[in-house]
Amino acid sequence: MTATALTARSRAEALEQMTSGEPLDLLVVGGGVTGAGIVLDAASRGLRVGIVEAGDWASGTSQWSSKLVHGGLRYLYQLNFALVAEALKERGLLLTSLAPHLVTAQPFLWPLKMPVVERSYSAVGVGMYDALAVLGAKGAKTVPLQKHYSKKGARRLFPDIREDALSGAIRFYDARVDDARLVIDLVRTAAGYGALAATRTRVTSFVKDETGRVVGAEVHDAEAGRDLQIRARRVIAAAGVWTEEVEQLSGTDEGLKVLASKGIHIVVPKDRIAGDTGLFLRTEKSVLFVIPWERYWVIGTTDTPWTEDRDHPVTTAADVDYVLEHANSVLARPLGRDDIIGTYAGLRPLLQPHRGDGSASTKVSREHTVAEVAPGLWSIAGGKLTTYRVMAQDAVDVALGKAEATRRPSVTDRTPLVGAAGYQAYRSQAPRIAATYGWTEEQVEHLLSRYGSELPTLLAMVDEDPSLGRPLTAAPAYLRAEAVFAVTHEGALHLEDVLMHRIRLHYETRDRGLSALAEITALVAPLLGWDAERAAAEQQTYRDRVAGEAAAELERTDADASRARARAAGETPRPVLPTC
Repeated sequence: MTATALTARSRAEALEQMTSGEPLDLLVVGGGVTGAGIVLDAASRGLRVGIVEAGDWASGTSQWSSKLVHGGLRYLYQLNFALVAEALKERGLLLTSLAPHLVTAQPFLWPLKMPVVERSYSAVGVGMYDALAVLGAKGAKTVPLQKHYSKKGARRLFPDIREDALSGAIRFYDARVDDARLVIDLVRTAAGYGALAATRTRVTSFVKDETGRVVGAEVHDAEAGRDLQIRARRVIAAAGVWTEEVEQLSGTDEGLKVLASKGIHIVVPKDRIAGDTGLFLRTEKSVLFVIPWERYWVIGTTDTPWTEDRDHPVTTAADVDYVLEHANSVLARPLGRDDIIGTYAGLRPLLQPHRGDGSASTKVSREHTVAEVAPGLWSIAGGKLTTYRVMAQDAVDVALGKAEATRRPSVTDRTPLVGAAGYQAYRSQAPRIAATYGWTEEQVEHLLSRYGSELPTLLAMVDEDPSLGRPLTAAPAYLRAEAVFAVTHEGALHLEDVLMHRIRLHYETRDRGLSALAEITALVAPLLGWDAERAAAEQQTYRDRVAGEAAAELERTDADASRARARAAGETPRPVLPTC
């Protein structure tokens, strides 16, 4: 067991340490990519830091992104050069040193309709994109530069694009990432530097001293059904679309205001679209990406206001129609509903002007804001997955204050995540590993892209129990060892944690992983101490979730879909927050 392993036991020990002894230097509320980035930033500066999350790691916005690490090419057309430059610098760090096993360079084809005018201004934009990336990497090329194609050349690269959808194209590069795994690895890396981490721990109120300063939080441990108090000298809330709910627990009118915007994606089999790159399409509202992964394509996204239960955003029939319509406008073989193997919906936190008089200490960036909403309590909102590290650095700097932040500077720009160090060396050993264990090189590549240089840990598990080296019967893309690793190293406590955030069958298979339930349950139940009754309850909980999402997809409106989901899942919807 390594210091970076997250388990049920490490969670219980973390809560014990957070609720006893000296106060924490910093408590982080929220286990999405921003909160995970903050806890790593703080821990790697030498602070005694803890993080609590009401659900599982990445169970909110951070599991439902477009799974891209990108500079935001469209921001260039808004002349937001500084924002693009910042994001491209972060993309380069993730690709080369921080998480090269999780972040992969991805080519995209940008179809052009007008052969001269559009190609000219697009070439300038993409050229500036490339130049900013090279500048951010101090002269190094972290991805290939743009390349121009004729109509014929573009269709050789992407045979399934319609002839009338382009007159030519530009190929450019960004990067893709498994968003939930990035979050989990951020927390695990922080744990290796001494951070205390607990999921299923919801903040119910903030603790104040006699002066009114926030000095900790009351939390509910959902696993043990108990209430605890965590003392901390500083608290940072990284709550995403739940920002206002968390801030209101402090009893202040100050704070950040966040609106929720829903984005959905559909997933189709890899062999359904013939193409060697992704597609980047500009729409009347924003952009649409067609993104290739190992076994499927991810297509999205939408951007619509969401005023229903923020814990359960859902995909509607209208959402699916929108994505299909825009994708089919360029695909030679139109996609239909029968082609879809999965969908998912998530909420973006859209930062609005401050609530209150704005007199508290604040740091405003180009896309995110850190504000002291009450003495001792800071809140961060806005931003995007790509720039999580910058957001985390800003949040910790502000909470520490200028003098202390100068004395303890951030080092996350040179702190690799678990699995990063030595990753390339293990890639070169892939043929030998495949031959030794009777796997294909593709299977080894799959493992390396998920675990990087932690691969020897999985190999040791297989050496001890060769049955773990077999694929899951109903999900042969994954080894049985991966379900076990989710519990022994990645902090999974429930079946939905495994199926949604670690082995992503929730959207990779037509039945959302139901056919793999029994086998995965048999693997994880002994590790988590479940008896037959508990194992059956876990399976039913997941079945209810799947039934709810399937019911929602039959409805046209968000309100109808949200009600249908709750009915099918046997739940009562949570009250909807006011929108103003």
